[in-house]
Amino acid sequence: MSYIKVYVHYVWSTKDRYPFLNDSIRNQLFAHIRENAKTKNIYIDFLNGYTDHVHLLVSLNDDLGIGKIAQLIKGESSHWINQMQLTANKFEWQDEYLAIGVGDDKLDIVRNYIAKQSYHHKKVSFADEYNKFIERYGFDIIKT
Repeated sequence: MSYIKVYVHYVWSTKDRYPFLNDSIRNQLFAHIRENAKTKNIYIDFLNGYTDHVHLLVSLNDDLGIGKIAQLIKGESSHWINQMQLTANKFEWQDEYLAIGVGDDKLDIVRNYIAKQSYHHKKVSFADEYNKFIERYGFDIIKT
């Protein structure tokens, strides 16, 4: 048996940051993401978001990598939203996402940050939040 304890904080937005995710849709979506993740052996530690984005804290396992987890959750959830016709227009996630490793000593800080998304985004836009993540973690200097 392998013993793995690696946490990743994911952040991704709706296509063009359109505010599809009202309270009702968010609640249904988050419940669905949690149930779907269980079937795929993805452990979601914490999940929340706002009208145009999602924050997800996941504990990795030895079966799935960072990219595969994002693909499975984003792809299946967008398909589900469209199948259930939860939005008037076709729903899509933005292609890109952030994935940041979280140490044990920062887990409670990240959980608290994710929990307070509604309060946080009354003061700070998602665009500003996203740009701060990009700057803080040096993604702007990485060339792909």
